[in-house]
Amino acid sequence: MSLSRRCALLGASALILSACVAGGRFETDYQPLSPEVSRGWRLAEVQIDVPRSLTVSEARTLLPEADIVWREDPLGDRYAQVGKIMQAAVLRGAQGLRGSRPVVISVTVTRFHALTLEAEQSNFDWGVHNIDFVAQVTDARTGEVLVPATKIRAETPAWSGTRMREARRNGITQKSMISDHVAATVAGWLGTGPDNRGNFSRMGN
Repeated sequence: MSLSRRCALLGASALILSACVAGGRFETDYQPLSPEVSRGWRLAEVQIDVPRSLTVSEARTLLPEADIVWREDPLGDRYAQVGKIMQAAVLRGAQGLRGSRPVVISVTVTRFHALTLEAEQSNFDWGVHNIDFVAQVTDARTGEVLVPATKIRAETPAWSGTRMREARRNGITQKSMISDHVAATVAGWLGTGPDNRGNFSRMGN
């Protein structure tokens, strides 16, 4: 690669990263439910909807513009892949519900933006997993809405470069990081686990 081309690429990367800094505040946020209410519930079912109206990107870039960016699974139906990840994570997060009233937790994904492999393999310390969804709780027997549709943001720092390469050697993946964070966020929202809310500033999308 010529020196001029290498410099141009470095300059483009710097511009991209500068743009990220300006919009680099993220959070995990929800309105926690009262444990006095949720302790009477028992999980009957988790329903996950990943609307086909969400945009998907397969662009091999640092910061693709799309609602869904997911690369760890083989190329395929990203909606189904995201749905499977969210199903398992929400189910795990709701395991603390051991009351007598069966409930259904319905989740609609609004954003699932993980890192591209290009972003993960870069040597910048940057990246954010943006997982946003709307959750509702209904009575499994009657269909009564117990908790109306509620927005939940589950955004967490991603790892890249040397740190992520070392993490992968220890069995940590983007999927495991996202799943753990979503599960902890759901437990915090339901009042069956520690409050998982917080915010951070970081270069990312």
